[in-house]
Amino acid sequence: MEHNSCSIVVENVDRYFGKQQILYNINLKISYSQIFGLLGPSGSGKTTLVKMISGIDMPTHGQIYVLGEKMPKLSMMNKMGYMAQSDALYGDITAEENLKFFAAMYNISKRDCTKRIDEVMELVNLSEDLKKRVSQYSGGMKRRLSLAIAMLNQPPVLILDEPTVGIDPVLRKSIWDELNGLSKKGTTIIITTHVMDEADKCDNLCMIRNGRVIAVGTPEILKKDTDSNTIEEAFLYYGGKR
Repeated sequence: MEHNSCSIVVENVDRYFGKQQILYNINLKISYSQIFGLLGPSGSGKTTLVKMISGIDMPTHGQIYVLGEKMPKLSMMNKMGYMAQSDALYGDITAEENLKFFAAMYNISKRDCTKRIDEVMELVNLSEDLKKRVSQYSGGMKRRLSLAIAMLNQPPVLILDEPTVGIDPVLRKSIWDELNGLSKKGTTIIITTHVMDEADKCDNLCMIRNGRVIAVGTPEILKKDTDSNTIEEAFLYYGGKR
């Protein structure tokens, strides 16, 4: 099949850890410049799936293509921003030094680096804490810094694993406004969540439970097809079928 027609294609993907199967025959097509949500409870396989899409992990069976390239592929790292559930930050240096380290990894020029650091830190409301050592950051501040790092190189694909956990509602809204703005400019965004109101903000949604896709569609269609008022009701409907 033609793998360039979609930003991300997941074909017949299984993932085992030892003898334990974590994901079962996952098939997804994610269009360019949309916010695609992976909704499911903890342990449903969301993180395992996004790690494979980002090239950190490999499927046991099946293939994953990002921007037409079969994953994992090292040269794709500059085209992706990835925010993990656990913050991969250096605590003994400042936020600014963390950002400069990742900017160097992304080959961002020195001229653009300062500008981008200012932009992303303003977005996550950490501008005043730029020179602060990360070990002095609270858990919520670390999440926000991780998000800033993921967005630093303005990648065409942004993968965010539960990015707004521990972030207050006002800031969460401004982050979602930014994500919507990025998708309108052409960025494909995958976001994992177990928060139902966030799932409602996605252009398309994949509901995943016990390692299996139970439904895919726009939030509106998923609610309409199940005669539900909320995404939570729709999830319970599809989940009950298993």
